[in-house]
Amino acid sequence: MTAVGIDAVEIWTGNLKLDLPGTFAPEKGDDPEKYTKGLGLNNSSFPDVYEDIVTMGANAAKRLMDRKGLEPADIGRIDVATESAFDHSKPVSTYIAGCLEQVYDGDFTHANKGERKFACLAGTQAIDDAYNWIRAGRNRDRPAIVITTDTALYARGDPGEATQGAGAVAMLIDEDPSIVALSTDQGYGSKDETDFLKPNQQFPSVDGKRSVQVYLSRMREALEDYESVTDDISLDDFAYAPFHTPFPGMVRKAALLAYRHVIRDTEYEDELADEIGRQPREADFADREAYEGAIRDYMDDLKTTEQYQTWYDTAVEPTLGLSREVGNWYTSSVHIARVSALRDALTRDRSFVGDTLLVASYGSGAQAEIHSETVREGWRAEIEELDIDGQLADRYDLTWDEYEDVHDVHEYDMDVEREIEEFTQPEAEFVFTGWGRMNERKYEYVE
Repeated sequence: MTAVGIDAVEIWTGNLKLDLPGTFAPEKGDDPEKYTKGLGLNNSSFPDVYEDIVTMGANAAKRLMDRKGLEPADIGRIDVATESAFDHSKPVSTYIAGCLEQVYDGDFTHANKGERKFACLAGTQAIDDAYNWIRAGRNRDRPAIVITTDTALYARGDPGEATQGAGAVAMLIDEDPSIVALSTDQGYGSKDETDFLKPNQQFPSVDGKRSVQVYLSRMREALEDYESVTDDISLDDFAYAPFHTPFPGMVRKAALLAYRHVIRDTEYEDELADEIGRQPREADFADREAYEGAIRDYMDDLKTTEQYQTWYDTAVEPTLGLSREVGNWYTSSVHIARVSALRDALTRDRSFVGDTLLVASYGSGAQAEIHSETVREGWRAEIEELDIDGQLADRYDLTWDEYEDVHDVHEYDMDVEREIEEFTQPEAEFVFTGWGRMNERKYEYVE
């Protein structure tokens, strides 16, 4: 069976940044380490006044197509995943296709276009859709482009304000991929939840503490389901474990939970028994509350062990590098975690072909998906082509007043006039230019 997976990837970050310890923390009267050590964030990317989910997605896709020498007629499918859509009917993929048609010969008339929504999980679901479309033989030897794009903004003063971000990832999904091949085995954990939602509103309503627990519960269920279809798994089988990363501090919790779950009843638990004891078993406790308290105590001990810390430092910490510098990109978060892992392997000059990644995606509402990916022969050449560091270095560093201004400009309220000058000069990119007669958004390409 021919492998299907990610053949190429490109990233576009918002052109602005907010320094969390240097600008955000002093304004809030907080210790900078609340953000750098607690949340695990240094900076957040923001969109300039001429940027939005369409421009960022189109810019990432153009970079991808240019680098791979693709024309619109070569593409059979464009799927966009976002939870920042501004239209309840017209999909963002049509806007992005319209942008790209401004700069290429030909068009996407015969490409299937769509939009996926399931909070941050939607990007992985869009990859699944493209995978299934190719597997079904409906692609006519054409690849799909999956684009994840979001402006992850919270209302000013919201507790989640420090975990904002803006950016896009474009991925080429094809047969015989260069970067990773997707497994057919998947695990799911899904339940109707109201941990994070946006009912007819731009900014989210969030139950913060509950959201953390829902994330962890769905991840545990997805891992159990994945184990049921793959027999036994060992975390040593995976070179890296990219998780959905709303902020690195959340991943620390998820990774610890995953590790505890996978080592249960294995030689790894046996090796730790003399140091921290064996994992609590619910049957040994009179009530659920006592059992959960014992589990918390065990996990507090587990995270201090050399065994766990060695695994975490090797398989998880390297996936967080980009997130620390760009913040939460919603649908893109797990996909920039994957790129971070691949960049780490490149830096370390790892012999990496044939190794596997354990990819853990999540979307509020709530569902988690876990699958594995096998690293392919061409991964190194593809990752070497990415100029992520240059993009990060070129971002404009916002003052607090400038941050408040640009945040307000990006509210989806056309009845309020909010005009400020752009902070950066657009060059070789798509820009938002205003609204049309039917309140559609208009775009053009700036050389």
